[in-house]
Amino acid sequence: MVDNGNLLAHQRRALILEEVRKRGGVRVNELTRTLSVSDMTVRRDLDALAREGLLRKVHGGAVLGGEPSSHEPGFETKSEWETAAKGAIARAAASLVMPGSAIALSAGTTTHALAKELTEVAELTVVTNSIRTAEVFEAARRSGSTTTVVLTGGIRTPSDALVGPIADQAIRGLHVDLLFLGCHGLGTSTGLTTPNLGEAETNRAFLRSARRSVLLADHTKWSAVGLTTFATLDEVDVLITDALPREEATAVTERVGEVVQTSPHPGEQAW
Repeated sequence: MVDNGNLLAHQRRALILEEVRKRGGVRVNELTRTLSVSDMTVRRDLDALAREGLLRKVHGGAVLGGEPSSHEPGFETKSEWETAAKGAIARAAASLVMPGSAIALSAGTTTHALAKELTEVAELTVVTNSIRTAEVFEAARRSGSTTTVVLTGGIRTPSDALVGPIADQAIRGLHVDLLFLGCHGLGTSTGLTTPNLGEAETNRAFLRSARRSVLLADHTKWSAVGLTTFATLDEVDVLITDALPREEATAVTERVGEVVQTSPHPGEQAW
């Protein structure tokens, strides 16, 4: 975005919409810095764009609006969203992994970021239904990594997850120490959701196979709802997120075993 406090309202709104479409979501405090305007001005712009149905306001910012619950963005699109938040979450998650562990990584861009953090951990066994994640460890293996990768097989989804009966059967026969799990949407009432029915069942198989489950979810997940719920918050042992919605924070901490909150932007508060 252009840093220019003299932009006209329609110019600001066009830039805001461009950023939301590119990243999937924006925060008010990010926009005030980038556009050199007040919180009130940004909120008026978001109100105007929301009235037109171009985005949806959420606590502390806005996300894309008007998408059906069955819409499933591709991996390349999602990989450009909230990269700083995903990186911070991945680093926090990596600290939970001990050498020699057997872990599972569900498909997703945040778990993919975690895979990159784990290539130096010795003697890991990694079960995954993500082609992209398997490729990370395969590249590391050629450079001397000692990680063993079990790729489940299955039917490929738009987000590059392998799902279906083959994947589910492979996962059900395994027992892992830690599961690192992503989701499309997250809420205290809706639980963990995904737009893909096949991926929902594969994620349930992952949860049953794991001694402990760790959910990796950036703040944009709290405003999204996928077609189907595959788990409740009570099934999550650890939640790693960059921000908790204020009105849901108490309920989340009461239902999740442990909440770890990261902050990719020093000094920013939870929204």
